[in-house]
Amino acid sequence: MKVTLLILTALVLSILAGCKPTAGEEELLGEPGELLTVDFQAGQTLRYKFVSGREITVDWDTTAKASRSRRPVSDKSSESLEIIMAYTPIEIDPYGLTTVKAVCESVKVARSKGPGRDAVESLAGRTFTLAVGPTGKIEDYSQLDELLKEIGKKAFRANTDIKEPDMIGDVVATQWFLWDAVSSLKKPSQGLAVGQSWKSKLSVPTPMVMRKARDVTYRLDEIRPGEKGRLAVISSSYEIADSAPREWPIPYSGTFQVAGAFGFYRNYQVLSLQGRGEELFNLDAGRTEQYKQQYEMQLKTSLLIPLPGVNPKITIKQNLTMNLLED
Repeated sequence: MKVTLLILTALVLSILAGCKPTAGEEELLGEPGELLTVDFQAGQTLRYKFVSGREITVDWDTTAKASRSRRPVSDKSSESLEIIMAYTPIEIDPYGLTTVKAVCESVKVARSKGPGRDAVESLAGRTFTLAVGPTGKIEDYSQLDELLKEIGKKAFRANTDIKEPDMIGDVVATQWFLWDAVSSLKKPSQGLAVGQSWKSKLSVPTPMVMRKARDVTYRLDEIRPGEKGRLAVISSSYEIADSAPREWPIPYSGTFQVAGAFGFYRNYQVLSLQGRGEELFNLDAGRTEQYKQQYEMQLKTSLLIPLPGVNPKITIKQNLTMNLLED
């Protein structure tokens, strides 16, 4: 389904035949590089395992005066989400959009503290479709958006405005940004050379209710042989972004009270976010083989009921991985 490759080939042949390309064709030719396109094969299902896990440390940062009466206390917790998804093309258009059926085969949530159940577990067995272009850009998320809002309602206690802890943001981080490293290329038809870098944004899943984004810098580090095709090694680095795009999904709205430990804090402010990642993209098969993303975020917050001299600080160590499963 490498439409861009066909265009480039046609242009090269026209030059060899003595035909001068138009201004638009000259732009397409650009510098020689590898084409990164997302390809689907009829009847082929790709199954991926996504894991999102984080360690959370809350430090009760006290002033010198307050520390005489109580020592600083650190509270540690962790939570993780594991999803297995199957993606099958149901309508392939090599010159336009491919409709992909996504089926959630299983969901597992684990927490060291808090409720044993999570609203995202209702995602198991559910289905949605995505409309995907040759560059991996998802053009239609509407069914996924509706499903996320449905799950968001399940995060609330019956007939109340009290929201239980949930990992819906982690589902967004794994599903909304599929193929981002490829689809965020500004001029995909020109290909990509080793050493070239480009920018994008990714979401920041957190245990509290926040709407934050990461500024991402991708870089094609190398191309190396793999068992099933050549692998593009794409590194990434992260920093906190000024804002999150408005079109990103919001699973719940309105005024509500948060249950659990993070219902006692307010006025979250991100102090820093730093991290790195790596993705392996199969150039010949046109698919992502795996990725890993790691970052550490520092925040400060205040208590819902202020205590003199107490200034809580939160550290979140986040890990996100995806691996293609064997048939």
